[in-house]
Amino acid sequence: TMRSTGDPMFENGVVTRLIGNTLDITEQEKLTQELRRREAYLAEAQRLSHTGSFGWDVSSGEIYWSDETFRIFEFDPKTAVTTELIVQRTHPDDRKAVQQVIERASRERTEFALEHRLLMSDGSIKYVHVVAHPSTDEARRSEFVGAVTDITEQRRAEESLRQSEAYLAEQEAELRQILDLTPNHLYVFGPEGDLLYVNQFGLAYLGVDLAEMVAPSRINFIHPDDRQGYLAEKEKGLLAGKSYEYELRILRHDGTYRWFLGRGNPLKDEQGRITRWYNTAIDIEDRKRAEEEIRNENIALREELGKTSMFEEVIGTSSALQMVLARAAKVAPTDSTVLIMGETGTGKELIARAIHQRSKRSKRPFISVNCAAIPSALIMSELFGHEKGAFTGAVQRRLGRFELAEGGTLFLDEVGDLPLETQIALLRVLQEREFERVGGTEMLRCDVRVISATNRDLHSAIAAGSFRSDLLYRLNVFPIELPPLRERKEDIPILVNYFVNRYAQRAGKKIDTIRKKSIEALQEYSWPGNVRELQNVIERSLIIVDTNEFSVDKNWLSHEFQSSPRPASRISSEQEQIEAALTQTKGKVSGRQGAAAKLGMPASTLESKIRTLRINKHAYKGA
Repeated sequence: TMRSTGDPMFENGVVTRLIGNTLDITEQEKLTQELRRREAYLAEAQRLSHTGSFGWDVSSGEIYWSDETFRIFEFDPKTAVTTELIVQRTHPDDRKAVQQVIERASRERTEFALEHRLLMSDGSIKYVHVVAHPSTDEARRSEFVGAVTDITEQRRAEESLRQSEAYLAEQEAELRQILDLTPNHLYVFGPEGDLLYVNQFGLAYLGVDLAEMVAPSRINFIHPDDRQGYLAEKEKGLLAGKSYEYELRILRHDGTYRWFLGRGNPLKDEQGRITRWYNTAIDIEDRKRAEEEIRNENIALREELGKTSMFEEVIGTSSALQMVLARAAKVAPTDSTVLIMGETGTGKELIARAIHQRSKRSKRPFISVNCAAIPSALIMSELFGHEKGAFTGAVQRRLGRFELAEGGTLFLDEVGDLPLETQIALLRVLQEREFERVGGTEMLRCDVRVISATNRDLHSAIAAGSFRSDLLYRLNVFPIELPPLRERKEDIPILVNYFVNRYAQRAGKKIDTIRKKSIEALQEYSWPGNVRELQNVIERSLIIVDTNEFSVDKNWLSHEFQSSPRPASRISSEQEQIEAALTQTKGKVSGRQGAAAKLGMPASTLESKIRTLRINKHAYKGA
C-alpha cells in the first residue's frame, strides 16, 4: 500500500504534498470499491438464501431494512418502515402474537425469534422466520439487529409431506384391513425365515394371537404327516432364494384339519438380497374332496367296466369272451410274458393294453410294434436301436423300442413274422434282460414286460424252420387264445349297438332303431375279419343310410354268407385262397378292389401271409 508520509520524493530537494494527497484519494476509492463489492456479495447471498437483514432502534423507533427484506415483504424500498406497517402486513391470525413479541422486545430488550405468516396484497401467504439480537452502541442506544428468512417453500414442502404421510397412513390402514379380512392366510417372514406377521383371518382360523404364532411350537398347527414335506420345501426355497409351493393340512381352532395350498415368494432388494418372504395359504379342502370323490367314482367305474369289458371293442357277455377276460385279469398283476393268439381282427392288441393297464406298470409306457409291417433289414434297429454310423443312413444314435418301453410293456404284434436273427436277439433279452444297440458294443440292461401276439400257427412255423422253438417257450409262458367272432355270435347284437351309437354320433346322425333282419344277417355271417370287419361294415352302412333306421346291405356279406351252400370245389387251403384273390385283382393287395378287401383282412396281414407263404404277388400282375 502506498501512502504519503510527507517525505521528499526526489533527490533534488523538491518536496510536494500533492502526490501524497493523490495517493490518499486513490486508496480511498479502492476501499470504497471493496466495500461496494462486499455489499454486492452480501446482497446476492441474501437474495439466494431468501434472507434479509434489518436494524431496529428501539429508542427512536427507526427501522432499517435490506433490499431483500423489502422484497420479502413486497414493499417499495422507499417506503418508511414502522412496526405498525409490519403488523399490518402480518396475517390476521398471527397479528396478536407478533404485536406481543414487539412489545416484549421493546420493554425487556431481549433477543427474540418467531415464525409467522404474511398476507400479501394479492391474497397469497408467505411464511417467514424472524430472529433478532439486542445490542448497545457507544452512546448507550439500544437497538436490535436481525434477519428475516422466507421459509414459504420449506413450509409448503413440509405440508405436502404431511399430507403424503397422512395419505400413506390411510392407505396402509386400508391395505392392512384388506389383508386382515381376505379369506386366505397371509404370512410375512424375515430373510432367515422368522415370522413377522400373520393376518387376522389366519389368526382367527387358528384361534391364536401373533405371539403364539411366533413361537417355535407353531409347527404343531400342521398335520404330522405333512410337517416334514413342508419343512423340506421351505428349506429348499430359503436356500435357493426361489418361490416354492406345497400342499398341507392346517389345524383349525375347532380341532379339524383342512387342506391348503401354500406358496412362498421372496422380495429382493436392488442387490438381489432377500428382505422378506411373503407366504399365502389358500383353502383347497373342497377341491380335495371333489378330487377324492372323482377318484372313488373312477375306481368304481373301472371296477364296473371291468366286469363287462376291458376295452372298447372287446365288448360282450359270451362265455367264450368272459373266459378270456378272466385269464387276462389273472395274469395282469404279474410280470409274466404273455402270448395272445387269435385270428386277425379279434382284438389282440386291445387285450394286451388291458393287461398293461391292470398291471403295476400301468403308469409306464405301453409300446406297440407290428413286426410284420417293418422290413426285415430294419427290425433289429427298430427293437434295439442303433449307434451313429451303424449302417448307411444312421446319422445319429436312435433309441429302440425296448429302451422306450423301459419300466413298461412292449407289445410285439405278429411276432411270428420276425426274422431268425431277430428271434435270437429277442430270446437273449427274454433270458438275460440285456441287449446291444445295432453297431454298439455296450451291453444295456432293460426292465420290460413282453406281450406278444400272432395269428399264425407257430408250431407249424417251427416245423417249417421259420420260428425258433426255444423262443416260443419263452413267449408262451401264459397263453391266451381269443375266440373268433363266429364263435361268440351272441355278442354281435351288443357290438352292433355299440358301434352304431359310436359312429352315428361321430357322423352327426340319429339312429332310433336297428332292423332285426340286419342283426340276423350279421349273426349268420362268418366274419373272417372278426370284430374289425364288423366295425368297418357298420361304419360303411352309417355313411350310406339316410333314415333313422339302421340296416345293412346283404350284398356286402354275400361272398362269405354262411347260409349259402359251400361248393365242393371251394378253395380249401389258405395259400390257394390268397392266390385266387391275387389272380382276381391282378396282384393288387390293398385298396377297395384289392385282394385284402376280398379276403376280409387288413392289407398288412395279407402282406405278412404272402411273405410267409413265399407267394410272388408280382407274378399275378400280368395274369
